[in-house]
Amino acid sequence: MTVTRRHFLASAAAAVFAAPAAAQTAEQRVVQIPYEWLPTDVELAAATQPGVIHVDLANTWLYWITGPQAARRYKIAVGAAGRNFRGQATIRRKAEWPSWTPTASMIRAEPHIYAQSAGGLPGGHPRNPLGARALYLYQGNRDTLYRIHGTPQPWTMGRSFSSGCIRMINEHMIDLYDRVPIGTRVVVG
Repeated sequence: MTVTRRHFLASAAAAVFAAPAAAQTAEQRVVQIPYEWLPTDVELAAATQPGVIHVDLANTWLYWITGPQAARRYKIAVGAAGRNFRGQATIRRKAEWPSWTPTASMIRAEPHIYAQSAGGLPGGHPRNPLGARALYLYQGNRDTLYRIHGTPQPWTMGRSFSSGCIRMINEHMIDLYDRVPIGTRVVVG
């Protein structure tokens, strides 16, 4: 792929002021993001259908296809081995500062991590893993329980870390969220 020179860099101050009060009071951790991980408009070697999200799990990149051979590329974190969603889905719901409740299977598998949050966490809570925005993946009318979402843990980018969802730096997720409509097809592999 050939990378163009147009990049996106959100102001950290703007992100904090856009956050709910609970997120603003959380301890702030400064994370240096490699320049090549900034959202970038790239040229693709093969023609692709505009308006589709492609997730490259192996290389931890998400591509929002913007033209026949063009995309906006974002660095992501993916699920730990054996936990990733693979296949096709459709975005049927979008949420800003979404609340979160761990699934019963998450609590059974790792009670030491998830039991304390069994009652759910409100949007903007410092431990809410969905971060600033979430795109909900459905197959037909069935919620897959997988999401593309922001994260309060930007240092996890480029790693296999989560329970299976696709994580993005909050500011990058806000950028994608504003571009992607309900009904967008998502291909994960």
